[in-house]
Amino acid sequence: MRIAIGSDHRGSALRHKVIVFLEGLGARVVDVGVDSVNSVDYPEIAAKVARQVSEETVDRGILICGSGLGMAIVANKFPGVRAAPCHDEITAEVSRRHNDLNVLCLAADILGPKSADRLVDIWLRTEFEGDRHSRRLQKIAELERRNGRHETSSPYRKRA
Repeated sequence: MRIAIGSDHRGSALRHKVIVFLEGLGARVVDVGVDSVNSVDYPEIAAKVARQVSEETVDRGILICGSGLGMAIVANKFPGVRAAPCHDEITAEVSRRHNDLNVLCLAADILGPKSADRLVDIWLRTEFEGDRHSRRLQKIAELERRNGRHETSSPYRKRA
């Protein structure tokens, strides 16, 4: 599995620990940074990861900032991206099982490395249930189409 990962300055230390964990699982990691003690605007980092997920050049993405909230807001602006912050095992599991979440947003100010690794592990191993949840995701995709944001209309989407 190819996973793009990025963080702002507040999530940098946790990002490095999560990368080690991912590589230990055999994932191919695309690290978009950043490594800075200076303030970094999270929308730039979130866009880099979300664009790769939207273009399907990676299978999934992980974004880390102080709360996970700002990163999720930005990532969800990209066609086909379903991003949300997960702060516990239940949200990590349900985000995959019911919502087929493809961008996990983590809060560096809330989670320690062991908790983050556990959430990432659950998120990666949990399968999407499909069934009634597929119908709901189709409705989300239809909203994207009606609002001008759909995979086929995205300038970032790979063409066959």
